[in-house]
Amino acid sequence: MPLFEKNKKNTSSAVKKVRPTVVQTENVAKEIAAIAKENGVTPESLDFNLLDVRTYTRINKDGKEGEWEEVAKETLHDISRDTLLDPDFQIKQNYEIEVFTRMARNKDPLPDFKIAIGANATKCKVYMQIKPGSVLKYFTALKEELRIFINKHKIRAGILIYIFDEMLEDVLSKIVAKVQVDEIVTYEKTETYLIAQSIEPTQTINGSVIYHYKEEMHEEDEDGRIDYSNRGYIQSVHKDQLLIEYLKPKAGQPGRDCRGHYIAPKEPQEVEDLGFNIDEETIYMTEDETSIKFFAKENGYISFEDNTYTIKSEADVNQVSFKTTGSIMVGTDSEVNVVVTEKDAVKDAIGVGMVVEATEVEVEGNVGDEATVKAITATIGGLTHRTALIEADEIDINVHKGTARGKKVKIKRLEHGVVEGEEIHIEQAMGGKVYGENVIIDICTSYVRVNASHKIEIKRMRGSENIFTIDPLQQRTTKESYEKNKEEIEKLNAELRKLKKMVQTQKSIVEKNLPILNDIKKKLLHYKKNKIKLPEAYVKQYKVYQAQVDKFKSMKMELSKIEEKLQLLSNQRGSLQYNIRDARVINKDVWRDYNEIRAKLIDPPIEIVYKPRDNEPGNTYGVVEVEEGEFEIRPLNGK
Repeated sequence: MPLFEKNKKNTSSAVKKVRPTVVQTENVAKEIAAIAKENGVTPESLDFNLLDVRTYTRINKDGKEGEWEEVAKETLHDISRDTLLDPDFQIKQNYEIEVFTRMARNKDPLPDFKIAIGANATKCKVYMQIKPGSVLKYFTALKEELRIFINKHKIRAGILIYIFDEMLEDVLSKIVAKVQVDEIVTYEKTETYLIAQSIEPTQTINGSVIYHYKEEMHEEDEDGRIDYSNRGYIQSVHKDQLLIEYLKPKAGQPGRDCRGHYIAPKEPQEVEDLGFNIDEETIYMTEDETSIKFFAKENGYISFEDNTYTIKSEADVNQVSFKTTGSIMVGTDSEVNVVVTEKDAVKDAIGVGMVVEATEVEVEGNVGDEATVKAITATIGGLTHRTALIEADEIDINVHKGTARGKKVKIKRLEHGVVEGEEIHIEQAMGGKVYGENVIIDICTSYVRVNASHKIEIKRMRGSENIFTIDPLQQRTTKESYEKNKEEIEKLNAELRKLKKMVQTQKSIVEKNLPILNDIKKKLLHYKKNKIKLPEAYVKQYKVYQAQVDKFKSMKMELSKIEEKLQLLSNQRGSLQYNIRDARVINKDVWRDYNEIRAKLIDPPIEIVYKPRDNEPGNTYGVVEVEEGEFEIRPLNGK
């Protein structure tokens, strides 16, 4: 007899209907798929009723299978953890179901409730996701229908029911309570609930070596770009930094998933040989139950030679380039000294675009275009190309065409480069820009621009078209302080103007009401002296007027504070102007034509110029106030 029949009402669009079929199975999804195939329909078109569930357990002993014994539904939650973690314990369920064609919407108690059942990787946690667009309407049997609905989905997914699901009752209560209050609930977004949880296994840890000192060299910057030039050729480390760690193997713990299957832990794998030795003079080791750790005894960089790790502070490389080492950036606080030994005049010791950053950097040859050196002490034996940058507290350069920034800078020959520092000594200047506090040039040729806040000294003048400028704001920190001072003065002046108007307005109010206030005070004193109760209206008026007086006094105090602060800031600004009088330009040689001495005043913000005559004897020059507020640059005859 066929298990389906055609819908007689509309044979043109016949719908195959499977006659209700009762079967017993341990795999509901597989059974439904088989019935669907036999009847030529899709598994999705079929539904089932759960008629009965029987749970069986057994314990195998000595390699022999035990007898299956049925367990009552009410006692499933009482199975102990020890029993569940016994590898010889087994559990299964047998389902008696009635399979039939999915009912029409008007007969479905939950027609618009859509869920998905999922589990984590070990299947020890099972989740229900309520899909967006799902709708629940309240009716008396809602909770029970939801329970049946969820359990049927669990069974189709191969998940055991009535065990590992103690939390399901709370989930159902929470959902039903909301629907009962709102009557209809529409889910705008996905909601996820834990509906089953068994015993999660503990992962086995295999023996492994972790090289902590190896940083990710190809991390993206803020713009999503990767600096492939920084390959970590030299890797800096700090004292007590964790370098390498050996994680000892550790056996995992068994578990049991929500399908009832025992999960055996994997056997841990050991690392028989670490594959390296350590230099005990520079690296120390600690060991505990879980790991062996190797730490640096001192600052430096980590080196691996002859199968041995050691910490070094001196690093010699022949050339720094994209093809060889890539950039070397170990940090200025690393206590690592990098020496680049390439001396060939036609090659760059530090190649185009490379960066070398260390505590000390010594370059025996040239620094290429767009290359950067950052250090505490930097020595360049060759030349720096035009777009090269050298930044260090102490700098010593042979031939400089690029940019150098430091505190104490020494340059043998400046060739149209830029120098910024505090104490600057240049043996020969052949064009260039120099910014410092004290600048000494042994031989000055032509086209040199020197800006200094305290002193410029020229020992031998050999050229023209040079400009020597005294600028009290030359130092970066001084200029920043001045700009901040200027902003504060402008801000305070604006506040002062506004507050003066408010004070004047408040003063007028107080003066206008002062006779009334004095009259009220006399009346209040009279009442008080004669022990007459003070009229409430007078007391209120007095308090209002007194508050106006207090406000006026408070505003005057605030005005006084602003004026004092302005005076202090003005004095600070004035001290910079005064410092320019102590600044000096010294030429110990005879002047050539077309050279200039300049001075930048702060208040008023003007620039004054002195042009020495050709063959004029050298002298010491300074800014002199010839009249109040009028300044000139004059020779001081050595004073």
